[in-house]
Amino acid sequence: MTERMLRIEAPDEAAFAPFGEFVAPPAPGQRRAFYSAHFDPIPPQAAPVLHVNRVAPSELPLVCDTVERHPRAAQCFLPLDVARYVVMVMPTDAEGGPSGDGARAFLVPGDRGVVFRPMVWHMGATVLDREGSFAVLMWRGGPRPDDQFQTIRPIIMNG
Repeated sequence: MTERMLRIEAPDEAAFAPFGEFVAPPAPGQRRAFYSAHFDPIPPQAAPVLHVNRVAPSELPLVCDTVERHPRAAQCFLPLDVARYVVMVMPTDAEGGPSGDGARAFLVPGDRGVVFRPMVWHMGATVLDREGSFAVLMWRGGPRPDDQFQTIRPIIMNG
């Protein structure tokens, strides 16, 4: 398989909007910033799941050959101890698979989180510089599994 090259971009709310939202501290003068709308409606028979993970560091350039998505639930990653991390997302093609031609990659600082919308193909958690940990929140359970993984033509990401 021939690899595709993808330039890693700075976080851009508008560019990321079709895939989800970056989670940032409240703006000056605000006490709270809400992101709860991503978790409605609740998938049938699902329960909220909050876990903390530990991610080994990666180096640039990154190679991604597998992506995942969650058809019925949003997934939120909140850095607990992360220097910076890479988020790579892609739309769904006409057959329901990942469309690598529409892939975007973002270099996110460790003081920002991310919410992936349901049905968004994305690379697994990938930290740079040093080991990192995230709190991950999503709905789980119900009559159908909500984790789908797909092998893709490799994408090489660099800054």
